Amino acid sequence: MSQPPRVAPRSPNEALKPVAPPAPPPKQRKRRRSPFIALLSGLFTTVLVLAGAVGGGIAYLDSRSKAPGPLAADRVLIIPKENGVTEIADLLQREGLIEHPWAFKIAAYTSGKAASLKAGEYLFKARASQKDILDVIAEGKAVEHSITIPEGLTSEQIIARLQQNDLLAGDVIQVPREGQILPDTYKFQRGSTRQAIVDRMTREQRRILNEVWAKRPADLPIKTPQELVILASIVEKETGRADERPRVAGVFINRLNRKMKLQSDPTIVYGLVGGKGTLGRGISRPEITQATPYNTYVIDGLPPGPIANPGRAALEAVVNHSRTKDLYFVADGSGGHAFAETLEQHNRNVARWRQVESARRESGKPPADGGVDRAEPPPGPDQRTEAPGAGRPDNQAADQSEPETYPVPGNRRAAAGQPVQAGAASGLAGTRARAFDASEGTARDPLLNKSFDLNSPKQVPQLKP
Repeated sequence: MSQPPRVAPRSPNEALKPVAPPAPPPKQRKRRRSPFIALLSGLFTTVLVLAGAVGGGIAYLDSRSKAPGPLAADRVLIIPKENGVTEIADLLQREGLIEHPWAFKIAAYTSGKAASLKAGEYLFKARASQKDILDVIAEGKAVEHSITIPEGLTSEQIIARLQQNDLLAGDVIQVPREGQILPDTYKFQRGSTRQAIVDRMTREQRRILNEVWAKRPADLPIKTPQELVILASIVEKETGRADERPRVAGVFINRLNRKMKLQSDPTIVYGLVGGKGTLGRGISRPEITQATPYNTYVIDGLPPGPIANPGRAALEAVVNHSRTKDLYFVADGSGGHAFAETLEQHNRNVARWRQVESARRESGKPPADGGVDRAEPPPGPDQRTEAPGAGRPDNQAADQSEPETYPVPGNRRAAAGQPVQAGAASGLAGTRARAFDASEGTARDPLLNKSFDLNSPKQVPQLKP
C-alpha cells in the first residue's frame, strides 16, 4: 500500500505533532469451506498414512524374507500335488524351514508367485531365506536324479532296470525293439514316468543314428542305418575298450568285404536266449553250430537285427573303423585283444593266450572274463590254408567232449571287470568243420518236412527270425 505524501509543516509546533495513522483495511468476508472438499481432504490424508504404513510393512517383510532362515542343515522336502499356498506354508513351518506361515503367504501373494508354486521334490540349503524357498518352489527347481544305461544291454534288460527304479512311476507301455534305445545317463525328477524316459531314449537314438549315418564313408559295406546298428551292436558286445572299438569294427568290415562269416560269439548267445542277454555260462560246442537266425557261425553276413543296444561310440566306430587288414582277434589275457591279418599269426596269438590262461589257472585265479557267454576252441592250431571265420579262444566251451571241432570266435569284453561276449574274427583252432545246412535240425529243415520240394527253391522257405 502506498504511503500518502508528507505535507511540509507550517510551523515548528506542527512539525512536532505525530502523523495520523492510516485507516485500517476493510474486513474481508470469510468463505465457508465445502463439506465435500473437507471429506476428500480427509480421505486423501488417510490414504497417504495407510500407504506409508503398508509400504513400511512391505519393506520390513521384504527385508525379513531375505534374512537367513531357521533351517540348520540342507534338507530335501517333497511338496505334494494339489497343495495351495496355505498348505505349503504350513508344511514349511512344520518342517522347520520358515517361522511364520503368514509372512510366507503375504510374500507369495505380493510377489505374484502364489499361483506358480509347483509340487515336487526340492533341496533347500541350510539357512535358506524365505525368498529363496519361495523362488525354488515357484520356479520348479526340483531335485534331479539320474539313471545310467550301460552300452550293450538288450531292450529287455534296460526295461528291467527302469522297473527297479523306485523314483519312477508307471509302466512301460511298449518295449522298444532291439537297438532302438541309446545307452546314456538320463536325468529325471521324482515321479517321472518310465514311458517318458523310454521315449527320450528312443528319440536320442534316432537323433544320434542320423548324425552318425550322415558321416559314413562311401565304401562302407553297410547299406542302411539299421545295418549300422546291427554291426555296432556286435562291436559293442565284443569289446568294452574304447580304443579297440574301431579296430574290432575294422575286422568285421574286412570280413564282410571278403564274404567271410563274422563268427561272433555274442550272436550265438542272442540266438539262444534273445533279450535275456546272457547264458550265465560258457557256450557249449554244439551251440556254436546250432542254427539260429542270429548265429553268425551259421549265417552269412549280418544277423537280421541288433543283438543289443549300442552306444554312440560303437556306432561311430563302425563308420570310422580302422583301415587295417586284420581278419582275426583274440583276447590277450589282460582285458584287451591281439589282432592278426593271417591265420598263422592268429594261431600264435591263441597260443600266447593259452599260456596266460594256464598261468592264471595254476595261480588259482578265474578267467579274465569269468568264462560266461564265450566259447573256447579246442587245443591245437588250425592247419587249414583257407581262412574260416574267427575262432575265439576266450570263449570257453562248457562241453569239451565233442569229437568234432568248429571255428570259434574268441573276443570278449573284459572291461570294468564285467563279463562280455567274445565275437568275430578270432581265428579258428581245430579241424575242419563238417558241412551242414543252416536249417538243419530246425522246423524249416527240408529233410524233416517232406512238404518242401528240394528241386524248387521257391518252395524252400528262408530262415527268418
